[in-house]
Amino acid sequence: MPHLYLKSNFFQSVTANKLILILSCYFVVVFNLTFLLKTYNAVLLLDKYNLLFLLSVPILLLNILLIFFSVFSVKYLLKPALIVFTFISALMTYATFSYGIVFDYGMIENTVKTSSSEAFTYLNVNAFLIVAALSVLPIMYLYKVKLTFSPLKTELTQRLKLLSLSTLSFFIIAFFFYGDYASVGRNNRTLTSYITPLKSVVSGYKFIRNNYFNEPATFTVLDNSPILLTDNEAGKRVILMVVGETARAESFSLNGYDKPTNQFTRVHHPISFKNMSSCGTATAVSVPCMFSALGRSDYQKQVANNQQNLLDIVKLANVDVLWLDNNEGCKGACNRVTTINMDKSKIHNLCDGDYCFDEVLLSPLKNKLSHLTHQTTLIVLHLIGSHGPTYYRRYPENFPKFLPDCQRSDIQNCTQEQIVNTYDNTIAYSDYVLSKMIEELSLLEEKNNIDTAMLYVSDHGESLGENGLYLHGFPYAFAPTQQTHIPMLFWSNNQNKTDQNCLNNLADNTFTHDNVFHSILGLMKVKSKTYKPNFDIFHQCNTRDLLVNNTTDEQ
Repeated sequence: MPHLYLKSNFFQSVTANKLILILSCYFVVVFNLTFLLKTYNAVLLLDKYNLLFLLSVPILLLNILLIFFSVFSVKYLLKPALIVFTFISALMTYATFSYGIVFDYGMIENTVKTSSSEAFTYLNVNAFLIVAALSVLPIMYLYKVKLTFSPLKTELTQRLKLLSLSTLSFFIIAFFFYGDYASVGRNNRTLTSYITPLKSVVSGYKFIRNNYFNEPATFTVLDNSPILLTDNEAGKRVILMVVGETARAESFSLNGYDKPTNQFTRVHHPISFKNMSSCGTATAVSVPCMFSALGRSDYQKQVANNQQNLLDIVKLANVDVLWLDNNEGCKGACNRVTTINMDKSKIHNLCDGDYCFDEVLLSPLKNKLSHLTHQTTLIVLHLIGSHGPTYYRRYPENFPKFLPDCQRSDIQNCTQEQIVNTYDNTIAYSDYVLSKMIEELSLLEEKNNIDTAMLYVSDHGESLGENGLYLHGFPYAFAPTQQTHIPMLFWSNNQNKTDQNCLNNLADNTFTHDNVFHSILGLMKVKSKTYKPNFDIFHQCNTRDLLVNNTTDEQ
């Protein structure tokens, strides 16, 4: 009976070297198909290319994987390690094929900091079927196959032979095609990010090293005596800083988009800064970065986490600071100020047990505005905004929608029109919430003659299928503009005509998250050693508050 023979032969005993070879071939053909296709596409675009070089790419990759898996070829470690790598690689392959995600350091950090409720939004029938199709057979084989080991000396000799042959083959290919690999690599620096699972292993090692094995850093005080440059006779002031989530500038009608995504705030005439760029392409980087004095070029998480940030400095200057969060936390930015996280476990018209619509922030905002205890108050509101892939869960069912929309998490299986409509609905709903916040500030000014202003800025943008990319988190140096070009809106209840015209003239200038730190200090009228007037967007237009600028310039 042939089928019985094949079954017994398939699960026959194999040596460690043979098992490593079998799995490495599977990894090359299946889990690294994206890497191979992208490499071939890059090469075929050249006017001239070497066919032998193209043929060498999978062989070189095979040798790299053979060397990598050989590290785990210990008797009781090899099979469990290969099973784990197979399952993880299947998940990564699904994410890469479906959303264009690459698992570099930033994505590993983003993944670790993702909450369980957020992680579950990526789970769907399509994901389950694809991951199962990629991983079940090799995992079953690894589980069933009998692995044989020779005496230690013989086993070491066999492993040395495998490593020697793989290393020799690697260097032969590198010797003959070094120029080709160097040229393609220089012009396509993201290619290595698609090598599965090597890139994620290296990135994971760096993340663990940086976060769990570094020496505890000493907390650095950047300014131990910031001063609030107002007196009691000046009256109270309230600044709202609204941190958006996953909003991209090109989807704002205030920036020229052809759909009315800003119909609610438009009536309040906010100033839209049309050329604003983010610090990162993921929340875990952008949020702490925008509150840090470091700036994007110098930003390092360990340094930023262990020194004063914007909120620390204004709090020390006797500003009342409150952080209201409807997202997945402030990523360390609010660790030393009063924080209220929305209770998403409650089920009512604004919360479903996993998420809350951003309107849930309005109640605690109203409560705070009716109980102001300090002369100057800064309230930071962190929106869930347009967080994907479940865009349809970011706005109420009865909210006016652009249709047809995409009522599923595997957005790559919706049409482009559906994906864009669903995303645009999230922008429109965020705009509605912002308009309600502006109305609360206007009411506060009318009743109590309190000076108010609001600054809205998103953490990063989003890809909606452009060039086959979805979501965000792409390495910044190669990220599409959809992930880095973000919206920023400013509204004030006391902006005089001179200031308004000045800011409108600046609206087309180029700004980044680096400007946020210093612009908020300027708005709050906080004198600090950390303040840089050249980075304060409002500095040259602030005709009524020259005191803060002049005194700070002298430092």
